[in-house]
Amino acid sequence: MLEVVLSFVVILVVFLVLPLIIGQTEHKVMAHMQSRLGPMYAGGFHGWAQLIADGVKFMQKEDVIPAAADRRIFMIAPGVALVPYLVVLIVIPLDRDLVAVDLDLGLFFVLAVMGVGVLGAIMAGWASANKYSVLGAMRAAAQLMSYELPLVLAASSVAMAAGTLSLPGIVEAWQWWWLPWQAIGGVVFFVAGLAELRRPPFDMPIAESEIIMGPMTEYTGMRFALFMLSEYVGIVVLSFLTTVLFLGGWHGPLLPGWIWTLVKVFVLAFVVIWLRVTYPRLREDQLQKLAWAGLVPLALVQLALTGVVKVLI
Repeated sequence: MLEVVLSFVVILVVFLVLPLIIGQTEHKVMAHMQSRLGPMYAGGFHGWAQLIADGVKFMQKEDVIPAAADRRIFMIAPGVALVPYLVVLIVIPLDRDLVAVDLDLGLFFVLAVMGVGVLGAIMAGWASANKYSVLGAMRAAAQLMSYELPLVLAASSVAMAAGTLSLPGIVEAWQWWWLPWQAIGGVVFFVAGLAELRRPPFDMPIAESEIIMGPMTEYTGMRFALFMLSEYVGIVVLSFLTTVLFLGGWHGPLLPGWIWTLVKVFVLAFVVIWLRVTYPRLREDQLQKLAWAGLVPLALVQLALTGVVKVLI
């Protein structure tokens, strides 16, 4: 019982701390890459208090609910967007013996639960009684349906190679030569995951220049902050899953396994931030074309390649 409690405490700490670290890192990386001066001043040295300033700002804002909104759905939508990522972290291994729950169908469980998160955006858009929010929710749903297929196909390739759906089992079966072998699937999985998180350049559902903030248009204060937190937790989860499935998880020389996992996670999180400040936003038709004409065929090629290699070895 004590071991289970300690495992959940570790998961909760990771859930609360890593997204804040990534949020702070995003402020600094974007400040350097785009010569933004503001995030470098709060608190003095290197703008160390920027994240605290953001938190205080959100707490001070009035919690407004539109008069025509469905109040109950409007209030619970941020939680629906956030909680699935906490549930997913329970089955992701940090090290060989650092995983809260080792499910035999862990990969299936992760992909199923992650799909629930978009319901938060749909609920928020519908409950806001705002046409821009509804349009944003519809775009979010269309984006999920488009990119869920290549995401699942790419993950299936790794499961086929390892012969198991258990996430620790996949890491145990991983070999260094899987890096070139599963490279196509890794790129497809990572890009599709970014699109599902609605991160730039795939942020059409919440693009300010398009439809204000999409499903989050009517949200203020801490409810809006929960949506922002869910985005950063999503980055953590995507980075963890890409690390576990395609980069060998805790495998690495000299250092303890959990350190290697975290190093890979932070490198991938940096890539997520880098993409945000580098690439322009895709149009809606370009976004859909990338999924159906680009990622899906590549994922099928990866599946075929995995089948051939498994037969040969």
